[in-house]
Amino acid sequence: MPTDITGSTWRKIIRTIRKHFIAGIFITVPLAASFWVLNWVFVNIDETLQPFIELIFGRKIIGVGFGVTVILVYIVGVIASNIFGRRVLIFVERLVTSVPLLRQLYRGFKQVSDSISGLPGKKAAFREVVLVEFPREGMKTLAFITNDIMDESGNTLYAIYIPTAPVPTSGYFQIVTEDKIIRTNLTVDEAMRMIMSSGMVAPTRINTSGIDDRM
Repeated sequence: MPTDITGSTWRKIIRTIRKHFIAGIFITVPLAASFWVLNWVFVNIDETLQPFIELIFGRKIIGVGFGVTVILVYIVGVIASNIFGRRVLIFVERLVTSVPLLRQLYRGFKQVSDSISGLPGKKAAFREVVLVEFPREGMKTLAFITNDIMDESGNTLYAIYIPTAPVPTSGYFQIVTEDKIIRTNLTVDEAMRMIMSSGMVAPTRINTSGIDDRM
């Protein structure tokens, strides 16, 4: 005999579908954006070079733009991997950060990118994920410890960043004492997914002892 699906079961199914759908978005959107940018570069380079290709070879050669794009991406990687290239990138970064609006956007996105990239040599801006009472007592939100500071009595104060959802590049900066934070086992990547999805993508359990018990 067929089994009736209760409203509770339907809600669980819908939550599961929504969770997987949102997770899929976070995977496909960056890939699609990367593809779109590379395709735009490829098309424009191809259209620019084709008149010269026709002049030299007497006909169009399809794929020249793609080949040049691959070479350019590789060259940028090589440049970024040596001392001279890093100096060039630092110079470009200084130019970008000299523009008021671009400076705020660039630094915000760069901080988030460095924090979750996990690349060697990148100093993570966000050291640990904690819970704090915000925006008022009795309400808790995710925050990132960015630094620790000693006060004149030798007590440790923690600099924390409280991001806003769903855009974590804007938020609030606070300095709090140890008793104002609740340590968690969340990784920065997990916390970012929670914030950017407004909680729709979240682990089923958060350990607030600060010790990872998922092993």
